[in-house]
Amino acid sequence: MNLVERRKLWFGISLVSILPGILYMIWHMATVGTPLPLAIDYTGGTQWEMRFEQPVAPTDLRQVFVEAGYSDTSAFLVEDDGRTVQLKLKSIDPDQKDALIAAVNARFGTFDERSYRSIGPTIGAEVSRAALLAVIAASALILVYIAFAFREVPHPFRFGTAAILALVHDVFVTISFLAIMSLIAGWEVDALFLTAALTVIGFSVNDTIVIFDRIRENLQRYRNESFATVTNRSLLETLQRSIATQVTAMLILVALIVFGGATLRVFMSTLLVGLISGTYSSIFNAAPIVVAWEERKLFGTPVTETPASGLITQA
Repeated sequence: MNLVERRKLWFGISLVSILPGILYMIWHMATVGTPLPLAIDYTGGTQWEMRFEQPVAPTDLRQVFVEAGYSDTSAFLVEDDGRTVQLKLKSIDPDQKDALIAAVNARFGTFDERSYRSIGPTIGAEVSRAALLAVIAASALILVYIAFAFREVPHPFRFGTAAILALVHDVFVTISFLAIMSLIAGWEVDALFLTAALTVIGFSVNDTIVIFDRIRENLQRYRNESFATVTNRSLLETLQRSIATQVTAMLILVALIVFGGATLRVFMSTLLVGLISGTYSSIFNAAPIVVAWEERKLFGTPVTETPASGLITQA
């Protein structure tokens, strides 16, 4: 099973996975002014939780607010019985609240107000900027560390660069997932999504390092084989371990998504997609990128193969 020589397929799947996120950010920036839909954690506003006597569709309840002039309102169920809906909208005064209560009562009947609070933005521009700078600094440190750890192999920065590209891939996959769910269910970027994205970045490099380390060992062991052959051998040797390790974590996340309640589903679902992407990118992106770089051939089978013995720096 030659994985690295099928990299055209793997890269194509990755492109299809990240393209929705890129297109969505361009569209949202052009229409709204922000690359992603921001929750009140970023913008501030009102959080309102209502419990009705009968099940209510969040989209129908949101429509009442849209008709009243609050088009940025988001609504979602917070309990499985379909009777409790949490709404997030811009800040309103008491008179506006009374008018909205009357409109909701006219459409759905009376309801119990479970909670109502006006909150300021808990995540401002400074926090977002600090998180971005932290990710950039961490990526630079990862690049330096991998280059140092693989200094016995020529062009060690290629391994570090491939790991960073796989990391960026995983971030864009989670953004694509958010974009799709934003269109389907009105998901927004909040504090938990930022936490999930940073966690995905932390997990993304783990499997990549393991695979790269096996490549380094096998380059010493199989000096007469080509670099692509050694890389493919290393992938197959670590494939079962990588998948088994990640599946264990994914099963826990699935259980939390099913039984953890609606408030955790956005965070856990984003984390699950990120872990799946991280496993995929480690196997099908990071190592094939290094092979493509080494062979100067992005797709397909190389014409000539360089023996791995020529890729080892003599001590």
